[in-house]
Amino acid sequence: MGWISVVPFIVVIIAAIWTKQVIPSLLFAVVVAGYIIDPHWLGGMMTALGFIIEGLRDEANLKIILFLYAFSALIGLVKMSGGIKGFVKEATERIDHKRGAFILTWLSSLGTFSAPSFRIVTIGPVMKALRRNIPMTKQELGFVIETTASPLVVLIPIATAFVGYMTSVIELSLQQANTDGDAYSLYINSIPFNFFAFSMLIVGFYMSFFHKNKKPAKDAENLGQEKRDDDSQWEDCHPAVTKNLPAQPWHLIIPLISVIALTFFLMYMVGIREGETGFSALINANVLDAMVLAVVLTLVGFVVYLKFRNEKLRKMMNTLVDGGNEMMSVIVLLAMVWGLSSGSEALEFADVISTSFDWIPAGFVAVIIFIVGCGLSYFIGSAWGTWGILMPVGVSIATVAGSSLPVVIGAVFASGTFGAFASPLSDDTNTTAGILNLNPVKYARFKLKPALIAASFASVLYFGLSFIL
Repeated sequence: MGWISVVPFIVVIIAAIWTKQVIPSLLFAVVVAGYIIDPHWLGGMMTALGFIIEGLRDEANLKIILFLYAFSALIGLVKMSGGIKGFVKEATERIDHKRGAFILTWLSSLGTFSAPSFRIVTIGPVMKALRRNIPMTKQELGFVIETTASPLVVLIPIATAFVGYMTSVIELSLQQANTDGDAYSLYINSIPFNFFAFSMLIVGFYMSFFHKNKKPAKDAENLGQEKRDDDSQWEDCHPAVTKNLPAQPWHLIIPLISVIALTFFLMYMVGIREGETGFSALINANVLDAMVLAVVLTLVGFVVYLKFRNEKLRKMMNTLVDGGNEMMSVIVLLAMVWGLSSGSEALEFADVISTSFDWIPAGFVAVIIFIVGCGLSYFIGSAWGTWGILMPVGVSIATVAGSSLPVVIGAVFASGTFGAFASPLSDDTNTTAGILNLNPVKYARFKLKPALIAASFASVLYFGLSFIL
């Protein structure tokens, strides 16, 4: 096919930056790949549809969809039963000073690391309620909250909404590059090389415990409106903490403990069943099976528990469906990514990369991929979209150049994390801004400077590795 096989990736990058919409851009790229294979007006569309269906038929991909949907349904049930509201209520009644608030912020990550939005919705209202006792502006407060969202979640290898997706994009990238390797093991090995995430965590930790602001705790943003009387009221700042919900903190704590404990237990048991022993039984290629089972079992147990608490079954079922449907945009995104991968394989994308980019020094692949990915993720505002677009390219180039796959994979994940944290289009930015009553664009502009400092530091580290590895 030659260089024409690169066209779908060029199309998706240009379309994503232009439209700021990842899913339509990916779909357009899949259609372009279909018409390159079969230029007939109907054949090209049918070929593109076949690419998407091929990805959806894969057993591992179906497990990822099941995990994401079930996990989101469980979070919906936690919200409905007052788990998040109960946690916020207990925290605001027991904590009345800055240090305690930030100790809670960091310690709560042990139980709420499942998804960035979940972290923000759980901690954001607590900080909102305590803001008058914290000598920080709302932008600074939002910054601290967000450093424990995507930059933290991306580093945790089990029981998160990210793990299944991240493993999936590595797996399809390996297949596309005709390279052997275990996707989950590569993800584990790439974690130390997500330099941006570690840099932001360090900055967030400093802001939490050592930052001193002599200015009064007033919002520095000019929102063009008078200060709201309810600016520190946490109830109704998000649907998860509305006044009409009950306050039951254990409805948050118990399900999360269950998911984490069952994941570890089932990972080990699946490993034992496959003939592994010791630590190898715990960290194995079937981690996705354990995660799916852990979430489904917790979900079933939680429904039974709430039924005994006289919760209406119809209400719970509607909540489960509504909660699961919140993940549909991500599932559609996955389907498009898988479709583009199938199309790229049919166009022999990896062969073109292998003959065209073998001149790139092995040590410089990671830093180049990171810088390009940061630009892409900032303009599209999606970590998941950036990973889906960039990972196949990064792995293919790394394979040809002889680069360390964990380093390059870590650089791709780091670049997506940059966009999730810094972009005014990201879900993290807009969720935090909504809870704290901030202007999303001005708030993102405030975060951009420290994010660029962390990204520059990460770039230096990737560049420095080129002389070591």
